[in-house]
Amino acid sequence: MRLTTKGRYAVTAMLDLAIHGGQGPVVLADIARRQGISLSYLEQIFARLRNHALVLSVRGPGGGYKLARGASTIFVGEVITAVDEQLDATRCGGANDCQAKGTCLTHELWRDLSGRIHDYLHGVSLQDLVERRGVEELVNRRRGTAGLSLRASSGTRGGVSRIAAGAR
Repeated sequence: MRLTTKGRYAVTAMLDLAIHGGQGPVVLADIARRQGISLSYLEQIFARLRNHALVLSVRGPGGGYKLARGASTIFVGEVITAVDEQLDATRCGGANDCQAKGTCLTHELWRDLSGRIHDYLHGVSLQDLVERRGVEELVNRRRGTAGLSLRASSGTRGGVSRIAAGAR
């Protein structure tokens, strides 16, 4: 199993959306600039995310994208699956035909690994990622606000607001 750039970018863009979405819809050009991802590539990714009801598009002035659900209810595994990434470590893609005469000797090992990866990624929400200390420090460093802290707003759909450090 190998997670491709598409899957990595999809998770990164969704995390960016979770972090910045509390300020209203987020323009893809802003995500592209902050994360160093091609705008045209993001447009393709977000079309798939929209088709899987993970994001909503808002048209008109002040438009952009926002999370379709709260960040605590959107899981990394869903995002990866939405952009057609496979979470299967078996050589045969789970078809049980690893070798000409059936499964290979290690098929069960790789199938079990695939299951554990699936369970792990479907157990990590965007909110979990937002709350990780390293993410908070990186966002604050990029904003130039080292004395501030991120915290999920209870009144927004996965949005993030800035709260003075120590107010946690």
